[in-house]
Formats: sequence, C-alpha cells, structure tokens
Amino acid sequence: MTKTYTVLGPDGRRCQSRAKGRWGGHRALRIYGRLDCPSALRAIASGGYVRQRVFFADEAAAAAAGFRPCARCCGRQYRKWKTARENGEPWKP
Repeated sequence: MTKTYTVLGPDGRRCQSRAKGRWGGHRALRIYGRLDCPSALRAIASGGYVRQRVFFADEAAAAAAGFRPCARCCGRQYRKWKTARENGEPWKP
C-alpha cells in the first residue's frame, strides 16, 4: 500500500498526495513558509499552532489557496507580495 499525505491544493481544499507537503501554513492566519521556519517551530513548540497547521506541495499551491509568504523565512517572497498588494496587483511566487 502506498502512503499518502493530506495537503491543501490550489483551490484550498484538502487532497491526498504521494509526496509530503514541502511548505507549512497556518490556516487561520493564511500564512505559509518553510517547514524549518524559526517562527513556526517556536509556535508549534508552545502547542497553539498545531491545530491550524496545513501543508502544501509547493509555493504556487499555497499562493493560489490565498496564503501569503512568511516575512521571517520567506523574506524575498514576502517583500514581493507586500509590494504587489500595496500596488493593487496580483502576486505569484
């Protein structure tokens, strides 16, 4: 039997994937970042973040689902997202 993982697709719906999600996110805050993000790891350690945790196969799926990049671990993408938002333009990673 092949192991599958639950990830969020570009439409924001849960789907099964044969590959682990490579990006993590916070469902309520709509933020995504690297799985080794210091801010996320600190929040997970405190216990409050785990129930809101979601996973994405890639950045494009996270952005398409309406999540924005984390300012801490995805600084370059966050700055691009913020500039696009301030200018009323669409953003893609």
